[in-house]
Amino acid sequence: MSAALPGAAVMLYTVDALLDDDFEGTLERIAVLGYQGVETYGLHGRSAADVKRMLQRTGLTLVSSHAPFPFGPDAARILDEYAELGAPNLAWSMEAEEFDSLDAIERGLERVNGGVEAAKAYGMTVAYHNHHAEFRNVIDGRSAYDQLLERLHPDARVEFDMYWAAVGGASPAAVVRSIGSRLRYLHVKDGPALTYGGDTLVPIGQGTVDVLGALREPSTLEWHIVELEKLDVDPFDALAESYRYLTEHGVTAGAR
Repeated sequence: MSAALPGAAVMLYTVDALLDDDFEGTLERIAVLGYQGVETYGLHGRSAADVKRMLQRTGLTLVSSHAPFPFGPDAARILDEYAELGAPNLAWSMEAEEFDSLDAIERGLERVNGGVEAAKAYGMTVAYHNHHAEFRNVIDGRSAYDQLLERLHPDARVEFDMYWAAVGGASPAAVVRSIGSRLRYLHVKDGPALTYGGDTLVPIGQGTVDVLGALREPSTLEWHIVELEKLDVDPFDALAESYRYLTEHGVTAGAR
């Protein structure tokens, strides 16, 4: 871990159902909990300029935006919109079937690496966000994730999702050690780590994922982004408990 602890942020998919009706009020409740930043997932019918103003009014930092790789015919539209929002980074994933072979990985990486190059002109970075297939699949004796990292554009960032890595059978701490200096963002999640898409998540520290082991690894992380996309408790209660757990264990910096 670096001398300065990574900041505490929320992936807004955690509160996705609330954003259509009250985007700014939801941001305000996140800020009151002590989180310093957010990662957006869509704009919920608002303009980029409106969302940017909401973030400024609530004092939250936009740390990243989940948005498709800016490659192909939609690249300029994506980059223009998120530049107006003020997003410093775009994070996205490849599809599970793109990890079935080296050829498929290399074809998929055309979008990723092309997006990295396109974003440079806007002063933005692009990060690769994993799911589970990258770790479940082994190609030529190595995980598909290792094969991907080896071929990833040298200027690409990494947004590591510890939960999907655990579902794929990997040790989150070992993966943090393996990524190296391109690691900037980490999706902090907890739960039973049994299935892709079927698990009910829990506040950080109440599941089976070795969260502290991963977060205590030395790294170049800038943000710990809490994402609890499927809960059976109130999302703000879960976010409050997660914030308390991370800050009280001294692995994440908070605003209070």
